[in-house]
Amino acid sequence: MTIVLIGPPAAGKSRVGKRLAKRLGLPFVDTDAVVVSQHGPIPVIFAEYGEPHFRTLERQAVAEALSGPGVVSVGGGAVLHPDTQSDLADASVVLLTVNPEAIAARIANAKRPLVTDLESWKRLVAQRAELYASLADYTADTSSRPIDTIVEEIARWIEARSIQERQR
Repeated sequence: MTIVLIGPPAAGKSRVGKRLAKRLGLPFVDTDAVVVSQHGPIPVIFAEYGEPHFRTLERQAVAEALSGPGVVSVGGGAVLHPDTQSDLADASVVLLTVNPEAIAARIANAKRPLVTDLESWKRLVAQRAELYASLADYTADTSSRPIDTIVEEIARWIEARSIQERQR
């Protein structure tokens, strides 16, 4: 079973992913963390080599993470790659959403190359919202609810989906 968390920057994919993996007894992979551990800080990769190079490294990390069972948190832009979009067809895809009011504190002092302020975050989300929605099997909002509530809600959906698939 592979569960993939997608969504905009600072939606909580890593935090929710870690707890969801623990709740379901599955391994957890954060593809941004994989890129950082293998190639260095993402802002440095962007600055020295550009976004296309980063996207290549990201795609490699995503492909590897999706090759086995587990909970996978992908960077906000990982879904832009057509091969990743195809790979997601075999996974349970959870879209984490968050409203702009909740995001301001989350992106303050963050080192995100494509999100420098609330306005840049809003533009990025507007550009990707339709794609995110088209790939998602389930959506959970992380704006203000406790993380444990969100994790439990997703886990119950995954468990129900798993039962339905076994009955087919």
